Amino acid sequence: MELSGYDNLLLELRGKILYAQLNRPEQMNSISPPIELDLIRLIAEVSEADDVEVLVLSGAGRAFSAGGDIPFMQESLKDFSVFERSIDRGKQLLTGILDCRKPIIAKLNGDAIGLGATIALFCDIVIVDENARIADPHVKVGLVAGDGGAIIWPALIGYAKTKRYLLTGELLTGRVAEELGLVAYAVPTQELDLLVDEIASRLANGASKAIRWTKTVINLGLKERLNALVDSGFTYEAMSSRSADHAEAVNAFIEKRKPVFTGK
Repeated sequence: MELSGYDNLLLELRGKILYAQLNRPEQMNSISPPIELDLIRLIAEVSEADDVEVLVLSGAGRAFSAGGDIPFMQESLKDFSVFERSIDRGKQLLTGILDCRKPIIAKLNGDAIGLGATIALFCDIVIVDENARIADPHVKVGLVAGDGGAIIWPALIGYAKTKRYLLTGELLTGRVAEELGLVAYAVPTQELDLLVDEIASRLANGASKAIRWTKTVINLGLKERLNALVDSGFTYEAMSSRSADHAEAVNAFIEKRKPVFTGK
């Protein structure tokens, strides 16, 4: 497949495995509209590429992804149509991950927060540095976890644990995430690359049709869940994006202070 034209991703094809890094290290790979569009395009092209059997997704620098982009939040506070367009991109991205004919490995080389965690958890196999942190702290910025977190977390770890983590925004380590069943593997930092390469090679050299169609069957339930809930999730998040509490959280972040929420 053609590897050029991706301004926000670093791509390397090794045999039949495509390694893709989110490439905004100075912003901790926060998810901006351009990076979303690159991911949507990449996943669609990987799905159809004859020379790629596995996609490995990671982040450049210290984080997998710090989640939502604060400048984007500022812009959407001024112009709601900015948020509306993000809904379409979010649905395309999550649907694309589930529909992709090739297995996708999320390599969490560092923290995966908010939308960053959602993208990773929708992938087929999540392998994480045991010291990396995972969280969906939408509530801490006055937002509903409507962009997929409230869909995928309970599917993986059940409602009781999901409510603990999503209603508080509490962080959990990669090791705890593995114990809960949120991720497939948590390993020491020095073992992460080796295990990712081993699993990716096993998939790339396996019975490709059997692997692809097994993914398809497993994801049927997740697709039903996504289709049933994603519009409501984004609607509630959109409503919360117009709240005074969300505006306060964005302003507090910019002013480097703790937000004071009023429930408005």
